Amino acid sequence: MVIKNKFFDVELPVIGEKIKLIGKAEEELNNKRVKIDLTRKLRGKSIEIIFKITVKDKKITAEPVRLSLLGYFIRRMIRKSANYVEDSFTGESKDSILRIKPFLITRQKVSRAIRKNLRNKTKEDITETIKNMSVEEIFTDIIFGKFQKNLSLKLKKIYPLALCEIREIFIEKSKFNQIITEEKIK
Repeated sequence: MVIKNKFFDVELPVIGEKIKLIGKAEEELNNKRVKIDLTRKLRGKSIEIIFKITVKDKKITAEPVRLSLLGYFIRRMIRKSANYVEDSFTGESKDSILRIKPFLITRQKVSRAIRKNLRNKTKEDITETIKNMSVEEIFTDIIFGKFQKNLSLKLKKIYPLALCEIREIFIEKSKFNQIITEEKIK
């Protein structure tokens, strides 16, 4: 007997939309990854987000795994008369450990000391902010710019920025999965 492909509705709670995926059965979609480009939805801010699909009780939802700002957006924003500051560090949220890569562009050329202060303050502020947030809240705030706006206002005291973005953020370890593996060992 031939099983035909069907369309299944997948809920994306982070961006508040539903998409349709094709497959033979719901179980086949479990643990698949879907890449979505949000450039049109965010009016030119080029973000690409990867979701992991989970099936629970015949309901298909997608959880964010990785969010990245596309390279051409950054190249378009940077100018010759400005410096940029980037960093990469891990931060711990309520339910997982995340790798965060912020990207800052100053309005003019600045000294190395100012760039170092911006980098350190960014790391300190982001790790403090995400401690009390879940992964979904973090991804939602980054997609809609709330996270970057709060960060930019705090960094403005050191030096005013032309651009304050999270270039990439992804889940390194989920605390939930870590607990499950520890129980299997015992």
